[in-house]
Amino acid sequence: MGVRGLQGFVGSSCPHICTVVNFKDLAEQHRSRHPGGTPTIVVDAMCCLRYWYTPDSWICGGQWREYFSALREFVKTFTAVGIKLIFFFDGMVEQNKRDEWVKRRLKNNREIARIFHYIKSHKEQPGRNMFFIPSGLAVFTRFALKTLGQETRCSLQEADYEVASYGLQNDCLGILGEDTDYLIYDTCPYFSISELCLDSLDTVMLCREKLCQSLGLGLSDLPLLACLLGNDVIPEGMFESFRYKCLSSYTSVRENFDKKGNIILAVADHIAKVRRLHQGEKKLEEILPLGTNKALFYKGVASYLLPGQRSPWFFQKPEGVITLDKPVVSIISGPESNWEVPMCTDPESKQEVPMCTDPESGRDVPVCTDPASGRDVPMCTDPESGQDVPMCTDPESGRDVPVCTDPESGQEISLSSDPEFKQEVPMCMRSESKQKLPVGTNPEFNPEAPMFTNPEIKQEDTINTGPEMKQQVTMVSDPEILQVARAHHVQAESYLVYNILSSGEVECSNSLEDELDQALPSQAFVYRPVRQRVYSLLLGGGGGGTPSLKLLWLSQEPGVQARRLDTLLACFDLSSSREELQAVGSPFEALCCLLIYLFVQVDTLCLEDLHAFIAQALCLQGKPTVQLVDLELDHVDPRAVQLGSLLVRGLTTLVLVNSACGFPWKTADFMPWNLFDGKLFHQKYLQSEKGCTVEVLVEQNRSRLTKFQALKSAVCRACVKENRPISSRRHWRPHHSGRWGRQESSSHRTSSGHSRSGQGQHWRDQGPGKRSGVCLTPALDIGCVFT
Repeated sequence: MGVRGLQGFVGSSCPHICTVVNFKDLAEQHRSRHPGGTPTIVVDAMCCLRYWYTPDSWICGGQWREYFSALREFVKTFTAVGIKLIFFFDGMVEQNKRDEWVKRRLKNNREIARIFHYIKSHKEQPGRNMFFIPSGLAVFTRFALKTLGQETRCSLQEADYEVASYGLQNDCLGILGEDTDYLIYDTCPYFSISELCLDSLDTVMLCREKLCQSLGLGLSDLPLLACLLGNDVIPEGMFESFRYKCLSSYTSVRENFDKKGNIILAVADHIAKVRRLHQGEKKLEEILPLGTNKALFYKGVASYLLPGQRSPWFFQKPEGVITLDKPVVSIISGPESNWEVPMCTDPESKQEVPMCTDPESGRDVPVCTDPASGRDVPMCTDPESGQDVPMCTDPESGRDVPVCTDPESGQEISLSSDPEFKQEVPMCMRSESKQKLPVGTNPEFNPEAPMFTNPEIKQEDTINTGPEMKQQVTMVSDPEILQVARAHHVQAESYLVYNILSSGEVECSNSLEDELDQALPSQAFVYRPVRQRVYSLLLGGGGGGTPSLKLLWLSQEPGVQARRLDTLLACFDLSSSREELQAVGSPFEALCCLLIYLFVQVDTLCLEDLHAFIAQALCLQGKPTVQLVDLELDHVDPRAVQLGSLLVRGLTTLVLVNSACGFPWKTADFMPWNLFDGKLFHQKYLQSEKGCTVEVLVEQNRSRLTKFQALKSAVCRACVKENRPISSRRHWRPHHSGRWGRQESSSHRTSSGHSRSGQGQHWRDQGPGKRSGVCLTPALDIGCVFT
């Protein structure tokens, strides 16, 4: 994350850049300079998750009550000294950072494998040095902060750019995060979350002005330095030979600095010399070894320019002025010139955004935000750079699909899933299919084929594989629906809905699951049928019996809430379970829906598992946080670890479905701090495995026992309707592996016993007329998947 090597350089080689400050004092100074104003800190929430997650236990699925209490204390501390906090979350992964995202997910898979090896060897949680963020932490943190009354936003592009822009434009007290990119942006002060002492409100401020003094550079030179060192846009290896060339000619090597520190000094020295010698008279590519990476490099530099800012490193084209929907201004010619960076105006935000020139094609490359999708959209791609995700031909479908490079083997890997393994290579859900699938029918299709295309856009225009993107693609054309989805997205009230509507992409990131466990399926694929039905709902256009989004999202007619619930249950293919779920009622209706779905989908779940899930949810209601903190486990069971993550991942799926269906259920009913505690579930799981009675599981509480029997009965009755009786593990045959057992090299997981899928299909058929209510046919799912 951030600029390669810069964090270590600042910490070890230039400690004077770091200054201890106190937020309370800074707030008082801000109020004296701005009477009547409220000192505001912009928080990069994604950088803060590890700091906020203070519970000792992290392996069992998350200590959500403890985590919620920690967030409440964090907010309370800043509020007490009159500081307003505004939290930003990443809303999507930009394409120019996809490769880096893939590398991190592959790295996480290796870390997860080591975690499970440790659990099996020691039967305990690993130390904090192997800490892995519980599944769903980022998603549920948004809702926790909103519950605490905090202003929370989800970005329409990479969050760090929006954080830096907001801080600059609103004269904020500073940015709180842990990303060296904030040393590069010319914005408000940057404070370290890792150095924050909440009791005293002391932390460290990293001063970009002092960094510039140490390097002999100006603030406007920092974006160039960042790209030459490598960041999330520019691969570190792209300019490796150039950096070593700078080091070999650097005459001021410092013996007390390490090699990386001297490399940074050498590159900075080279930049300073270029500015002094050439004074803007030469093109950047004539004084730097850009080679075939010009377009990507220009985009990398421009990505640090906030609205209205200038850079001395873009060369002026002869034409001087270009046009893109709105008037733009000229391009600057050199370090000492007064020319401005080319800017385009976002038609929705009315803010100027930078543009750069593709030296290869001679075209101007706008680095601007697509008003529909909010993505950072390049209008031109250097076809020789090799930095875009490469494409290969899927032998099954005959279509082009993205590939990535395994950072260890160096081999190209098709970005599609191998159903035989849980450790997936990412798949990018794209709109390449030439025809829409009719909703409400059951067509034959390749589950790995691309999904939908905008019918008004020709096939060859849907993917930007050439030097110029011909048309910007959105998955739906209704501007009112896009506007509503965008508003919910920005306000952090929904999850993934806007991503699907605007760009047709979702990401399923890593989760704690054992790739060597053959009995339990990949979590991403357990919930894949639900995602497919959500795609059908969002992208199907309201045909074939599927309710329109305008009806679900905007209508106030009587009975529409029931229609929303019908649609939600149809997404889980549980329309027949409505009676059982309504009998349960709030706050356990959503939990029972999820449990029914899980037990129908996964035959290796047994009665003991159901007892543990229900007992922990009931016992959680009456336990104070301090009691959960003190809970001790006899040992850690790897299967229970996976089941905890499986349930929490299901809760995030509920957030998606509830958002897509117009919020038929209250969000609080499936927030994990109200339904799930990792250690408590683990305790109940171990007790259930030992054969403890239900009375023991509910801690001899008569009212809980009554509720337990009601919830269990509702789940079991609903599963019987789906031809899935739930039995005790003690009654299983010795070789029982469940419907998700591996089947050689099949393209889908199939049942080794009684399947509820069509032949070769991993979602259960719901033909017209099978159930009353809403009928949803699963759409194609090619999402970015890591499990």
